[in-house]
Amino acid sequence: MPTISQHYGLNGPLEFLNVDVADDNYLFIDPHAVRLERGPSPFAAQARKCMTTFFDEIVECVISPKRAETERGRGLLRHFHEPRETRLGMSQEGVDGHGGADNVGAAIWQALSTNAKALIRVGVLKWIEDIPIFVYGVDKDITSDLTTRIIFEPLANFTHAMMQKYPQFTHGNHVAKSFSRQVWSPTKKRWEYKTIELPVAADIPLVLVPKYWARPGLLMSAGRYYKTSMLSFVQEQRGVVDPETGKLLTEPKWRLEERKEFEQGLETIMRVTAEAQAEREDLLARFREFVDRRYERLDDDDIEERLQR
Repeated sequence: MPTISQHYGLNGPLEFLNVDVADDNYLFIDPHAVRLERGPSPFAAQARKCMTTFFDEIVECVISPKRAETERGRGLLRHFHEPRETRLGMSQEGVDGHGGADNVGAAIWQALSTNAKALIRVGVLKWIEDIPIFVYGVDKDITSDLTTRIIFEPLANFTHAMMQKYPQFTHGNHVAKSFSRQVWSPTKKRWEYKTIELPVAADIPLVLVPKYWARPGLLMSAGRYYKTSMLSFVQEQRGVVDPETGKLLTEPKWRLEERKEFEQGLETIMRVTAEAQAEREDLLARFREFVDRRYERLDDDDIEERLQR
């Protein structure tokens, strides 16, 4: 099926992902990539504000003793059905995906308000991109859906700017139509419905995604956290100082992974993160620093290759 550039006859480098207009494309919006990217302006700042204010509201609801706030928190997380407009995700056919927004939101709320509540209280778990590390079953696809819904209005604003830059989106047989869509209001801190004009391709409204906001996997995944910051902490805790050299002797990570007490999984991650926090060691902060230090954009050739799979 045609890509956006083929469908609309666009040439040259594009600021957005040149996705297939009629099928899912195996890249995923990564909230940490959105946070690290400073452009395109002003849409990156708008997106970061949406992500920050949304999760701040969830945190307030989690730590509040009021039943009304508990219900509000649950309600805020019931709005994450797969956004078909971006063409990103992992559907088997077309762009209709896993759905189950209520179930996904309920699972996230359950985890944040029970097992992860202590980490929220001490300010360890504080960003949208922390969720996949501490909530079982939430990985790149669901995280992408969550993020897309939260930053839908900045994405729509970016799309509108691209429509103005490229008149091909509304020339000839190509049209744009008005749609009512749910968006997060970072000022009112609630979900609202707004009328948004979007181009239509393959009979489906199209939302454009800035090129570097999507990746094949999450920068802050549970697996990466486990294999880097978490196991490094375990090594340090179990290490012994060589009396002759003064160097810390540590057990190899592969051997730690073989031990039942440190096998990879949510239970181990939760336990070791809490143990580190008790010793005033914020492993998630350490992990964020590691991720940020190693961050590299996908180059254009890599993006193109992944979109063609």
